[in-house]
Amino acid sequence: MMSSIWNPSSDISQFQHTSSYWYCVPTINHLFCEENVYLLCKKLCTDGVADISDLFVVFISNEHKHIPLWHQKASHRADGIILWDYHVICIQQRKEGKPVDLVWDLDSTLPFPSTLTSYVSDSIRPSIELFSEFQRVFRVVHAPLFLSYFASDRRHMKDAEGNWMSPPPEYNAIVAEDGTVHNLNQYIEMSTKDVGKDSMNAVFTKQLGVLVGEDQLEHFFSCISRSYRVYPL
Repeated sequence: MMSSIWNPSSDISQFQHTSSYWYCVPTINHLFCEENVYLLCKKLCTDGVADISDLFVVFISNEHKHIPLWHQKASHRADGIILWDYHVICIQQRKEGKPVDLVWDLDSTLPFPSTLTSYVSDSIRPSIELFSEFQRVFRVVHAPLFLSYFASDRRHMKDAEGNWMSPPPEYNAIVAEDGTVHNLNQYIEMSTKDVGKDSMNAVFTKQLGVLVGEDQLEHFFSCISRSYRVYPL
């Protein structure tokens, strides 16, 4: 994940839940947000904060690899706006009887977690009319599928000579359960013209999830069935 206004001195090795419970995801690295969210999902489940079936990994990008988000720690601007090529967050769908879904964004200055409504309003800002090259697409992947099938050997962070553009995390690269060593590109490739091609509940069965438009994210999570859960074998 790259940005034109990246601040390499930023450090989020610790982060706080709104209940004042402290978590530490090992070796957080801003430029490997997909791996940070992978570890975050496991941490939330291990600590009993969430059930794996309630978590969704959301990749944000578009065909131009230019997506604006506000209230990002890497920004140098007062409003926190930054232009990412892609970004990854975790959305927790709450149990029946708990009215608000939550967003976990390790790179945001907003409350951690934020409600989905406030995150959309403050960080995504769909009310702002953007040129087509900046319109965002959301790939929503059910966390059980993501943890089983995602893989990255971090090749996207090497230059043409094979040198690291940023030091990688110290832990081993993530390998999928089926032995796949790299498929990150499949998650971040997305286009506005492909939005809406799948049914909403396909998110529970499709390895790469479903594509949602920027004005549909809240509606998507209000509609997908909390009782429809399919786990990978």
